[in-house]
Amino acid sequence: MPRLVIAAPSSGSGKTTVATGLMAALTRRGLAVSPHKVGPDYIDPGYHALATGRVGRNLDAYLCGPELVGPLFAHGARGCDIAVVEGVMGLYDGAAGEGELASTAQVAKLLAAPVVLVVDASSQSRSVAALVHGFASFDPRVRIGGVILNKVGSARHEELLREALDAAGVPVLGVLRRAPQAATPSRHLGLVPVAERRAEAVEAVAAMAAQVEAGCDLRALLALARSAGALSCAPWDAGAAAGGDAPDDTAGPDTAWPPVRVAVAGGPAFTFSYAEHAELLAAAGAEVVTFDPLRDEALPEGTRGLVVGGGFPEVYAAELSANEPLRAAVAGLALRGAPVAAECAGLLYLCRELDGRPMCGVLDATARMSERLTLGYRDAVAVGDSVLAAAGERMRGHEFHRTVVEPGAGTAPAWGVRAPRRRVEGFVQGGVHASYLHTHWASAPGAARRFVERCRTS
Repeated sequence: MPRLVIAAPSSGSGKTTVATGLMAALTRRGLAVSPHKVGPDYIDPGYHALATGRVGRNLDAYLCGPELVGPLFAHGARGCDIAVVEGVMGLYDGAAGEGELASTAQVAKLLAAPVVLVVDASSQSRSVAALVHGFASFDPRVRIGGVILNKVGSARHEELLREALDAAGVPVLGVLRRAPQAATPSRHLGLVPVAERRAEAVEAVAAMAAQVEAGCDLRALLALARSAGALSCAPWDAGAAAGGDAPDDTAGPDTAWPPVRVAVAGGPAFTFSYAEHAELLAAAGAEVVTFDPLRDEALPEGTRGLVVGGGFPEVYAAELSANEPLRAAVAGLALRGAPVAAECAGLLYLCRELDGRPMCGVLDATARMSERLTLGYRDAVAVGDSVLAAAGERMRGHEFHRTVVEPGAGTAPAWGVRAPRRRVEGFVQGGVHASYLHTHWASAPGAARRFVERCRTS
């Protein structure tokens, strides 16, 4: 599988513009492009999906373990002509205090993939050679195959940059001039998701593609992608991971498990979800049905379990609150003991109120926006039994929010978090598991199996 990793010295250098533009440019040429993102980010994969017409998938060595990076990559890239992997932060930045773990450099090595370094050249000329030399020599096992210079100001500026890099022996694979029309808007947690601005996002992706087509050597990039090393691993398989609990159509009606309907929140307010979660639920025997809490006034008919992932409910608090019939339906489902799994935004939606607006009232807790950003990987242990984990089971997660939840008295926590400080977090109440932690179920496929089994028996 030809493949490239698009990296940068730091955040804000233009990785998303280059990676998304390259994906779209290659797709325009009739190639089936597999899009990937290093790390836990949910938003960039939405732009990747728009560029390629395929599901954007994450490769996170912290959440899933280094051993799953190759299989998950192979699963997502199956049937494609080329894969483009967008990095995270700076090339060598990873989980705090964990060395190279979860860094773009580690993922590039695990995939035996060449790296294209995107450099913001707006405030330098000859110094670019020293910068690139440092990144190329820091870890000899990371192969930087070339550089794309971003935010170049003029023809003379480009000439100076090329001269410096020629002397350093690093090929220049592209030069992008400043192009504000390709910019994507941001807010308190990063880029605005595609689901909230689809028409504008389509235009932005087209502009990114035009930039890459005009400024990059696509033939050279394809040749570099084809130089990727051998990758020997079996593609990840949801059925095998979930334990084979899916209905067996060949076994006959007396032995096959009947499917159970699991409703998954979607729409603009709940855009954060890993594709593997739905695949694991389906493999465990669920019929996964998506609904939009902003528009749908009832849960899908026959719902036996509910998954509410991450997103931006704070942005849509008024609309979510105004949908009283759905709030009542969610509360009724939880009251009956049906399994409910909620992460971050889902946690806020289950509270009594968010910024003073009534929510579902499933949890005796209130939520509000805060000035403080909470961000980082978490190593967690299940405090007690729940619909997702047995007491003592370990799961890794990621926390990213600017809200605070104030619980009422007598609530049972979901997780014991070990770092950066020891604390308990989240809620377990009947069939409800609600937490700030975003988790990747591929690392703990028993969570999906356990959840579906509870759906069958509740």
